[in-house]
Amino acid sequence: MTIARVAPFAVEQWMDTHETRAKYNLAETCVASISLDDLRDLSEDKTSEIWSSSMKLTYGTIRGSEKLRTNLANRYSAKKSIQADNILITPGAIAANMTVFYGLIGKGDHVVCHYPTYQQLYEIPKRLGAEVDYWRAEETKNWQLDIEDLKSLLRPNTRMIIINNPHNPSGAIVPRSTLDFLIEVAKEHDLVIMADEVYRPLFHSISPGSPDFPPSVLSLEYAKTIATGSLSKAYSLAGIRVGWIASRSSEIIEACVQARDYTTISVSQLDDQIAAYALDNRCIHSLLSRNIQLAKRNLEILEKFVESHRWACEWVKPVAGTTAFIKISHMGSPVDDVAFCEKLMEEKDTSVMLVPGSRCFGDGKDFKGFVRFGFCCETDVLEQGLEKMRSFMKEGFRTVAAADGDLKNLMHIL
Repeated sequence: MTIARVAPFAVEQWMDTHETRAKYNLAETCVASISLDDLRDLSEDKTSEIWSSSMKLTYGTIRGSEKLRTNLANRYSAKKSIQADNILITPGAIAANMTVFYGLIGKGDHVVCHYPTYQQLYEIPKRLGAEVDYWRAEETKNWQLDIEDLKSLLRPNTRMIIINNPHNPSGAIVPRSTLDFLIEVAKEHDLVIMADEVYRPLFHSISPGSPDFPPSVLSLEYAKTIATGSLSKAYSLAGIRVGWIASRSSEIIEACVQARDYTTISVSQLDDQIAAYALDNRCIHSLLSRNIQLAKRNLEILEKFVESHRWACEWVKPVAGTTAFIKISHMGSPVDDVAFCEKLMEEKDTSVMLVPGSRCFGDGKDFKGFVRFGFCCETDVLEQGLEKMRSFMKEGFRTVAAADGDLKNLMHIL
């Protein structure tokens, strides 16, 4: 019997293997999680129930409750209104992305995907029979995308362009100017733009008044745009599995509804109620303020670490989101990032978890020497983890091979 196989999901397998054993998890991509008590404390209304204990636990509204979808629609309606019917609730952003691809992509299609990024965004279209080309962001260009590169990748059968904004793993943004050019290209070729916006609206190092500040793709005067998101990353509520698909196109939403029927009846009613409470105007502003301030504070701490280890660390400082992509080198030679992360994790007095870039974002060949930091954990965890890393960089770092397998280059450090 032949068993059809999808490529291993490298970053999720890495997290599954290591995160429960790590003493200092600096790989986590969610802003430090909160409890229901914390959520109530953040709300202006301390008396309202977060959920109704008397409500019958039926499947609930299949597409998501009206209250939750309306609260989400309000988040996207700063410039042009969007309705609850333009929102479809899913069990997390990972299910939202899967539903979009399952509903819209198939054999014979061609897809262009932002790269590096979350592996699901290009692997699932491949698994569904589409051809995928990478729209590459380079560190030397501050992880920015080039529209001319995109144009060179388009084919007659191109159906969708996929971006991740804010960007995982770098924390860069796709700025307004690039988004405007992207819309022009999409209109000219009648393409769907799908944006994984799961780290939105955690903009910690750019103000809304900046000309580069990126609006959601739903604000870009083009109907064939899709935004996916969740309560996990920017909202600190990964423990409720709530994500969404949003589009101004009813045709796209209905295609996703039909695909979703085969995988998801509804999300938990309890999760739906918690999500609606968090996104209510009486709570959301305090929640996001808490998270943006934590991101700012922790990024300053990480920046001090990077600056004090410039002999080994290079980065493009993140602008948004919860992650940083840092290159670890010696004398211009990148280290073996997998070995670096494994040794950092396994050292008895260290137990710090990071994510290796080449394995989890580079198909095993790109981004050698890069490691992804998740810096929006509790501040004391970040501080203690970085202190352990300082000791490691003085001692254990000596024994990590270079990316080409040459250990000798690293033996002269310090």
